[in-house]
Amino acid sequence: MDNQFTAYRIEKTDTGIVADFQQMSVDELTDGDVLIRAEFSGINYKDALAATGAGRILRRFPLNGGIDVAGVVEQSEDARFAPGDPVLVTGCGLGEEFDGGYAQFVRARGDWVIPVPDGLDTRSVMAIGTAGFTAALAVHRMEQNGQAPGNGPIAITGASGGVGSIALDMLAGRGYEVVAISSKMNANDYLGALGASRILHPSDIDFGRRPLEKALWAGAVDNLGGEFLTWLTRTTDFWGNIASIGLASSHELNTTVMPFILRGVSLLGINSVETPRLLREAVWERLAGDLKPPHLDLIASRSIGFDELPGAFQDYLDSKVTGRTIVAIPAIA
Repeated sequence: MDNQFTAYRIEKTDTGIVADFQQMSVDELTDGDVLIRAEFSGINYKDALAATGAGRILRRFPLNGGIDVAGVVEQSEDARFAPGDPVLVTGCGLGEEFDGGYAQFVRARGDWVIPVPDGLDTRSVMAIGTAGFTAALAVHRMEQNGQAPGNGPIAITGASGGVGSIALDMLAGRGYEVVAISSKMNANDYLGALGASRILHPSDIDFGRRPLEKALWAGAVDNLGGEFLTWLTRTTDFWGNIASIGLASSHELNTTVMPFILRGVSLLGINSVETPRLLREAVWERLAGDLKPPHLDLIASRSIGFDELPGAFQDYLDSKVTGRTIVAIPAIA
């Protein structure tokens, strides 16, 4: 095996964060017992923050970027995996504490590695990526807590982003009435194609000030936090579930106990990084089955080459990206 490969490596210098392609050896990778020959990765908002230095994502430097990867096992000291097995890793500290998926080789701990489920391949699991896994985890937990299509409409904030798009697609595909909330005025046709029954823009919303406002939603998936999540707690109906996923608007939540003790609303925190392995496997099996996004090709219509990676991040920071971007990792010649 050629010990040299290309990685998109992030370093901290006296002048700030610098990221660029570098040659490195397998021996230089952070620890793990499964070596993966990468085929695809993806871009998440967290990746853009890490690569540009706009957010404090990395816990050590230098480090290869990319919180997701899919490919085939090259070598394994874990008996669960053999060379040639198609596998994926999402989250689990890749691209934050351990060398990530923007590299031709990735080393991971066996407990992080998930076999690519039947019905998916290494490209499609990266079309889904952390964003889709997070959305599916939210739906899975909501349904475990009694959410059902007949209960009423589901609101999704940040609906045109990666998590929001896939949550919308899978919920609409399962028969839920879904209301998409997005600030992107040009995303209406896209959101409608994914199954949104209505589309709201932030300017359409009366956030209210009372602890409880008129009940509007049987449940919600929130990517924004701040006043949007506060508003959802005020307007979710009896026994509804709110899956809290992101903080793109704000990390603050100013609410009262009244939605929880008077309407029985459940606020479900969704952490896709620290998901236990058995739950992670169960959610990926559902992503290959009843939660498989019906319009994944539309959501992940953008695919870029490895060499295009450096120019792709700013659009994420500027909120110009709709859906998902797949990154093709070239094979070693």
